[in-house]
Amino acid sequence: MGGGQYDAFSGKGRKGRHRAMSEINVTPFVDVMLVLLIVFMVTAPLLTVGVPLDLPETKSTTVQGNDEPLVISVDREGRVFLEDLEIGLENLVEKLRAVTGEKADQRIFVRGDRDVNYGRVLQVMGEIHDAGFTRVAMVSAGPSKEKTETEKR
Repeated sequence: MGGGQYDAFSGKGRKGRHRAMSEINVTPFVDVMLVLLIVFMVTAPLLTVGVPLDLPETKSTTVQGNDEPLVISVDREGRVFLEDLEIGLENLVEKLRAVTGEKADQRIFVRGDRDVNYGRVLQVMGEIHDAGFTRVAMVSAGPSKEKTETEKR
């Protein structure tokens, strides 16, 4: 390579200048994505249902469905929650209609605390059913591992 005609491409003629980076450094991007993944993994279980209840245990299997159900919870004191928002029983139907858009086939799960009056849970379910919602189900904690192990013996 004589003659110096290729000095512009060899970098010899650019003394004092920085060469342009020809590669993208993805390490900071991967770091940020991993941190976001960890944040979402930690917070996702907390966002499901915010009302802590002591659900009764049953041997029934889980109900499968394609759409996301609305969850109504009745705590130990008989207070009613739509998702994690406390709401009066007299306003429940109005809020349900606003949330579902008058869609009567919306799945609605009712979670009742183990210590709440059974009549209060039925009162809530009756209000929902009277409003025209037909897919209403109760939620339980499922069988505990201790009981299933003792039953196997």
